[in-house]
Amino acid sequence: MTATKLFELSIAEAGRKLRDGSITSLALTEDALARITAIDPALDSFITVTADRARADAAAADAEFAKGIDNGPMQGVPYALKDIYDTAGIRSTCHSKLRADNVPAAGSVVETKFKAQGGVLLGKLATHEFALGGPSFDLPFPPARNPWNREHIPGGSSSGSGAAVAAGLVRMAMGSDTGGSIRGPAAYCGTIGLKPTYGLVSRRGVFPLSTTLDHCGPLSWTVEDSAIALQVIAGYDPLDPASVDLAVPNFLDGLGQGVEGLRVGLPRHFFAEAQDISPEVVSAIDRAAETLEKLGAVVEEITLPDYELFNACGRVIMYAEAFAIHEQDYQTRPLDFGLLTYMRMTLGAFITGVDLHQAMRLRRELSQAVNLQLKKYDALITASALVPVPAFADIVPNIPPNWPIQTMPFNVTGNPAMSIPTGFSASGLPLSMQIVGRAFDESMVLRIGAAFESATGLSARRPALAQG
Repeated sequence: MTATKLFELSIAEAGRKLRDGSITSLALTEDALARITAIDPALDSFITVTADRARADAAAADAEFAKGIDNGPMQGVPYALKDIYDTAGIRSTCHSKLRADNVPAAGSVVETKFKAQGGVLLGKLATHEFALGGPSFDLPFPPARNPWNREHIPGGSSSGSGAAVAAGLVRMAMGSDTGGSIRGPAAYCGTIGLKPTYGLVSRRGVFPLSTTLDHCGPLSWTVEDSAIALQVIAGYDPLDPASVDLAVPNFLDGLGQGVEGLRVGLPRHFFAEAQDISPEVVSAIDRAAETLEKLGAVVEEITLPDYELFNACGRVIMYAEAFAIHEQDYQTRPLDFGLLTYMRMTLGAFITGVDLHQAMRLRRELSQAVNLQLKKYDALITASALVPVPAFADIVPNIPPNWPIQTMPFNVTGNPAMSIPTGFSASGLPLSMQIVGRAFDESMVLRIGAAFESATGLSARRPALAQG
């Protein structure tokens, strides 16, 4: 049997080896930096590699271990941040000319929490401009590419996060999700992508796209690694107006409990009847439902409101709020935006107060419909992406792409939702589904995801680019 390579170690596995002294954080870090140097030129997943900071973080973590000090599961473990997260003394660009030289004085709450535990920051990752406009070639940095096939997109807007995790450059990377920007890249890159409940993770120090839809969450290779990351970053922040003051459970507790006796709702009409749906996606989700049934869950078909209601509702809110955030730059520096960002931002300029009021009213009705089903079921499963990942060649020049994904509903409702791989298409590209839970019941989402992951063994398969 081939020995496990350092980059293949999960957070949990690396943590055990760090604590028994069989590896050091500096060894993990140098291995990661070497992989970034060797592999990332083909992917462009990193905007900024913080090698000096990473080595200093690793040395500090090793010194703490030597003293018998254990600050938590991320101690000594390398990670990376989507480049909309503020980092003190390190540029935070939002992948935009408008902020190409921005160096914050303070870090985001998320970065501060990882730092306090002794996490090792490898760098800042590519995104769509301001988490909205992309993939684009008219920005200061190139768009990230998909490790399964670099001629294909990695999804967005947490594009670098999805690509870097899939390629094994980092075990976990933070993304943000306003309409699917964690779950989309996770679906297209074959990783886990967890959007927590709205209000569970502080967004302070993360550049906003839409303040009532924005979520922060991790992308990782395993469900357990996402649970570990969530454990670090969850918690009340009185300076984030959306933050909810609730006790944080142990998200790892339920990972081995299985799904025996759980009730899972399947809104199959939601995706199976969609115009752009791939039969491969439908078959993979049907097989996933069968797997959960074999594991002891009860899976039943349910009905939700039409997807396009969720999509229209969310996009009216998102574009209106995005324009409000960027209005000054839109009016004074319009040519400094990338074309796709500018075009999308312009939509927000034409949304009226009546439009926004109606969207907010509809949002309540749609949330009630989802949560009514979640009174009957422990979780729901549905599609993430409707087709295998598109290619860059599929992009029509100068027209904002509309990728066929179905992630917006759970930004509208705020429920926790996780994208998890379900297999691969005939062309070798990842397929996926979402697991959706009750508000603040991430533990159930992770529990079901861990059981499915264990039964399928899909996390063992990595893209060819990641080997070596």
